Amino acid sequence: MQFRFTAIALTTAVLAGNAWAVELPGPVVDGQWLAKNLGEVQVVDIRSDKSFTGKPVFETDAKSGKKTLSELGGHLANALAVSFGTIRASRMINGEKVNYLVPEKADFQKLMQKAGLRADKPIVIVTKGMNAAEIDEGLRLFWQLKYFGENRVAMLDGGLAAWVADGRQVVSTAPAAATGDWTAKAEQDELLATPDEVAAAGSNTQIIDARGAAQYFGLGKRDYVSSFGHIKGAKLLPPEILFRKDGPAVKFFSPQTYRAIFAMSGIATDRPAITYCNSGHLASGPWFIEHELIGNQHVQLFDGSMHFWTLEKRPVESVALAPLAPTCAPGAQAPGC
Repeated sequence: MQFRFTAIALTTAVLAGNAWAVELPGPVVDGQWLAKNLGEVQVVDIRSDKSFTGKPVFETDAKSGKKTLSELGGHLANALAVSFGTIRASRMINGEKVNYLVPEKADFQKLMQKAGLRADKPIVIVTKGMNAAEIDEGLRLFWQLKYFGENRVAMLDGGLAAWVADGRQVVSTAPAAATGDWTAKAEQDELLATPDEVAAAGSNTQIIDARGAAQYFGLGKRDYVSSFGHIKGAKLLPPEILFRKDGPAVKFFSPQTYRAIFAMSGIATDRPAITYCNSGHLASGPWFIEHELIGNQHVQLFDGSMHFWTLEKRPVESVALAPLAPTCAPGAQAPGC
């Protein structure tokens, strides 16, 4: 009789879908939680180099004997491998080839299935985690998964660097050939901003520039961006202030700290916002922080960002375009002196 009740309970759980599946504690998990629940989630490893099959390299201090991680390689056991260079697409828009865009729904679904992503387990994204750009690679994938309706997804705080620094094991095996059954749902257009939407943004909508200060002021630019400078009225929020260093790893701050950082940058976290960068990569950082950690549901990412904006020859502001203050001799009475 006991077996009969157990069988009925098991059948009911199976029919209920993922009734027994682990619940993610939030958009960020730490290594301790992941180690405990590794068999209940699917790890997606995203990076832009070939270190997936490498091994960590440590340097040993001759005096203290302390080991320091100098080169990161390998991955968590059974991790699915995704190359950052494959997750975005090019598209012809108004006769122009626009790069770095979110793929079409069918194409992104095919890419995720080819990586082996399944529909039956939550997803934890793991980056190398040694600098802000690597963290933002994972956050861009996070944003795309959310855009296509996937809500059971989280980031590993500190990525692989924190995992290794904590003494946990990695492997160097090649990615296993697999076909998953994950499906992309309807596009969540409220998460994405187009050039027209950016241009039409009212005074209540804050535009956040997630690049470094030199590119914001127009002192330099990437080769795929056609003009120097930033979108008019944009607030600067550079990537180097958005994460904290913990040994070899880069980790998130608390939501309270992020609220203070945004406030000191002149950005209100209770108003609509649009984040951008050069291509839509670094913009994933402030989008994730404000939308997922702070909880502002009215935040969009400008897909294609400055590449798209300047390709359409839309206006920018930069120090080169700003009127120069006059050079005044002592006691001069000229206008502006």
